[in-house]
Amino acid sequence: MKLKLNYSYENVSSPVLSNTVLKTGVPINILDAKVTQGAGEMIIDVPATGGKLDSVIESLHEQGVSTRKIVAVVEIDSEKCVSCGACVSPCPVQAITQDSSWEVHVDLDKCIRCLICVKACPVRAISYL
Repeated sequence: MKLKLNYSYENVSSPVLSNTVLKTGVPINILDAKVTQGAGEMIIDVPATGGKLDSVIESLHEQGVSTRKIVAVVEIDSEKCVSCGACVSPCPVQAITQDSSWEVHVDLDKCIRCLICVKACPVRAISYL
């Protein structure tokens, strides 16, 4: 499960993720992070479901971090897409690729739902559901 975390200035300097991993035993992978002295935002991948996922979320909340599950699906409208590639290079995790016939594809397992591709598409062929 991918989660978006929002840190406030009170807990930016705390080892929130390390504490959560130690407490729950669930490894956490940081996919994207924007952290300053005043606040932070991260997208993480938590390889857990059910009670284990709930315990990770609970641990984060106990430490003052808000969470949101990322479940939106990115979709490319092949009718609108002109295969310009404007969405490929800005993708921070290389989830968007073009094949030898220039068709654009999204690897939803890699996608962190940052929506940069949606903003980059000049013909608005990419949307999220």
